[in-house]
Amino acid sequence: MTLREVNIGDTVRVRKLNGEGAVKRRIMDMGITKNTEIYVRKVAPLGDPIEVTVRGYELSLRKADAQMVEVESIEGE
Repeated sequence: MTLREVNIGDTVRVRKLNGEGAVKRRIMDMGITKNTEIYVRKVAPLGDPIEVTVRGYELSLRKADAQMVEVESIEGE
């Protein structure tokens, strides 16, 4: 599952970052790294961007960037 497919109000954990070079580096610089928890706060009316909470701050991601982040749901936490 990718971050783009996560429902509003769900918390997920990053499994893997896809993409290469500058795009992957930019996502990592925003604090989205392996095993980081991400809470999906809002999605804009047309679906782009997605507002998430990462490491205690709010971040808006384009759908294309969210598609590169593979996540798993957090069970039992």
